[in-house]
Amino acid sequence: MKKRTLSGYLFYIPFGFLYILFLIYPLIQGFRMSFYEWDLFSEPTFIGLANFTKMFNDPTFWETLWHTLYFVILTVPILVILGFLIALLLNSKIYFQKLFRVLFFFPYILSITIVCSIWVFMYQPNFGIISKIFQAVGINYRGWLTNPTTAMPAIALTTIWWTLGFNVILYLAGLQEISPSIYEAATIDGANSFQKTFFIAVPLLKRTHSLVLVLQTIASLQIFGQVYIMTGGGPNGKTRVLIQYIYDQGFRYFRMGYAQAMALFFFVIMFIVSIVQFRLTLGTGGEKS
Repeated sequence: MKKRTLSGYLFYIPFGFLYILFLIYPLIQGFRMSFYEWDLFSEPTFIGLANFTKMFNDPTFWETLWHTLYFVILTVPILVILGFLIALLLNSKIYFQKLFRVLFFFPYILSITIVCSIWVFMYQPNFGIISKIFQAVGINYRGWLTNPTTAMPAIALTTIWWTLGFNVILYLAGLQEISPSIYEAATIDGANSFQKTFFIAVPLLKRTHSLVLVLQTIASLQIFGQVYIMTGGGPNGKTRVLIQYIYDQGFRYFRMGYAQAMALFFFVIMFIVSIVQFRLTLGTGGEKS
């Protein structure tokens, strides 16, 4: 028995080493450096809480945080609700069911560069597909990515198209775990499709709802690549998000201590969201059984 236990620990050693090296150690170092002023080239100088004081008094920090939250508001509700509804449709008996499942999931396997390039081309005001559609119905289209009002919704639309398939797959997996006998019993009792969806599927998928909601919230809070490729934070900084601001401060202006302070604040937000996920999972753990 001891040999088995020892062999089990031996298998954990490589994972534990990599976990400490690439997660725990950088986290500790980042926390430590948030109390220093450092430009990557000179010796770090301890400045206490000055970076955090600067952060809370920095209007650009709050502006980029709001842009990040705005992106979350634009994407998360649509991705959760639409993902569930499409999963319901694909879980029913329809023609070309497998083909539709592949088509919905296909964008998710594309790289972010390809996805953003496709949509930047579609958003082009002169020759893009969206421009042609608007012109066909007599609407003047000036380009969403160059308009401060529509730039962030345009990036959100791109993200929804790209990541929707992942949520659909998660919901499909949850729906297929529901026993058909439950639906059959509801049909015998006279329940229609609407009632079976909202009184059977929705309650029994509480775990899946929690998982999708939290995963999507975390992913949306980490928005960076789409903004960096499609607008670079423009126009007029209206799409600049928190991670981009952290990146700029650290690797463009070499204010590593300040960037670490903001990154630590961002980590706390991620940690709180993860705790919420854990509590929701525990709170619904016994309902399915």
